Amino acid sequence: MKILFLDQSGKPGGAELCLIDIAKPYRQDCLVGLFADGSFKTLLEENQIPVKVLNRKEIEVRKESSLLQGLRSLGQILPLILTVAKIAREYDLIYANTQKALAIGALASFFSNRPLVYHLHDILSPEHFSQTNRRIAIALANKFASLVIANSQASKDAFITAGGKSEIVKIVYNGFEPAKYKVKESQVNDIKQELELDGKFVVGHFSRLAPWKGQHILIEAIAKSPKNVIAILVGDALFGEQEYVSQLHKQVRNLGLENRVKFLGFRDDIPQLMTACDLVSHTSTSPEPFGRVIVEAMLCQKPIVAAKAGGAMELIDHEVNGFLTTPENTQELTQIIDKCLNNPEEITNIAKTARQNAAERFNVVNINQQITQHIESTMGL
Repeated sequence: MKILFLDQSGKPGGAELCLIDIAKPYRQDCLVGLFADGSFKTLLEENQIPVKVLNRKEIEVRKESSLLQGLRSLGQILPLILTVAKIAREYDLIYANTQKALAIGALASFFSNRPLVYHLHDILSPEHFSQTNRRIAIALANKFASLVIANSQASKDAFITAGGKSEIVKIVYNGFEPAKYKVKESQVNDIKQELELDGKFVVGHFSRLAPWKGQHILIEAIAKSPKNVIAILVGDALFGEQEYVSQLHKQVRNLGLENRVKFLGFRDDIPQLMTACDLVSHTSTSPEPFGRVIVEAMLCQKPIVAAKAGGAMELIDHEVNGFLTTPENTQELTQIIDKCLNNPEEITNIAKTARQNAAERFNVVNINQQITQHIESTMGL
């Protein structure tokens, strides 16, 4: 089966990392078409996945964009639709991996007479998308998609609540290669030496820096924790959120935490950094569609504390394979940090359970088999 994958981003986020794993089995007969150039293209090439940048100027439509803003981009979008439709005729299927990819892929599927699969990595709710964007996504999916793959029950429910057809949606969680998260002790020691983490209780936060990702909540919890508790923030602003980054730095200064909060920016050694942590935190203020960081922490055999909303509730069984706290509740987060700090044996057992569960439940081989089965069933193969 020849598949044309579409993705809007030039930078690797959770949806893009997921796409790499999905495309690998098809790399002899697929193409990933990107709507922006960047480091994601390099990652695809490193994995021997054919890739082509189809659009040199970023599409200036955001999740919060209005209908008028969308109409202003038509001059840029229409040529891209025609380009994708022409390429799609050489493939059996269009696989849209993001919402902008859905918008382009849906119309391209119509012009090329090729079936469309939409991989839903988002919760289509007012917290994440404007009403216009939600309506467009639902209308296009209902009209053109033969299959919608939702990355969690939370994503599926939001899709249906927004008006999506329930009969075309299948849930497939993100897949992972457990072996990638087994880190050598020497690598961890190098990280600790580099970042001066020895003798500290390290709480890691792995996400782009954005208000809804809630790094400010962790910083507040660090201020209320013992002085040997420090935080490492791995990630940076992506979508015009630099003002929030400035606010975080100001918060750190105002709380006198300059020596207890480290901003590391984007890194490509995530398993090593996670393994160097004593606890990984997830502090999203709005429901997370899936929560890739949660599973990565589990696979690194590290305790994870996550906001009790969205996909996180499907991944974590409280005090069995991790911890759940009320979103934006700093006191509860502080209590979990204290519990992990003072009960190392109990926490180690929870982390071991988490790794075992995650390795079985989210193994990429099984996940890819599920996706293939759904696609083949949709196409009548």
